[in-house]
Amino acid sequence: MKQMTMEELNKITEAIIGSAIEVHRNLGPGLLESAYRECLRYELLQRGYEALQEVTLPLIYKGVSLDCGYRLDLLVNDAVIVEIKSVDSLAPIHEAQLISYLKISGGKLGLLLNFNVKMLKHGGIKRLIN
Repeated sequence: MKQMTMEELNKITEAIIGSAIEVHRNLGPGLLESAYRECLRYELLQRGYEALQEVTLPLIYKGVSLDCGYRLDLLVNDAVIVEIKSVDSLAPIHEAQLISYLKISGGKLGLLLNFNVKMLKHGGIKRLIN
C-alpha cells in the first residue's frame, strides 16, 4: 500500500464519504453489499479516484504468503481500505475485521460503511486508524 500523509488520506476519505452519501441518497437502505460496492466504485471513478474491488489480501505468516481468502471490498488510491456492510447495526467484529485488514496490509486508514441505515452520516460511517 502507498504511504501517504494524513492530509492526503483525509482528502481521499472525504471523497469516499461524499461518494457513499451520494450512493445512499440514490439507493437508500436494504440492498446487498455488492450493489453498494459497485455503485460506490462507480462514484469514485467518476471523481477521478482509483478504486479496486475484491482485492486479494494475502496473510504473511512466518515469512510465507498465504491466500486465506481475505478480500478487501474496495481499495482506494492504493491507500484507503473500505469495508462495506448492509446490516442492522455495526458490531465490534466489523471494526475488528477492518483493523485486522489494516494490520495485515500495512495500511494506515480504513472506512467501515454500513448502508443499511436511515441516514449514512448517522451511524453508518466509522473511520479507523491503524
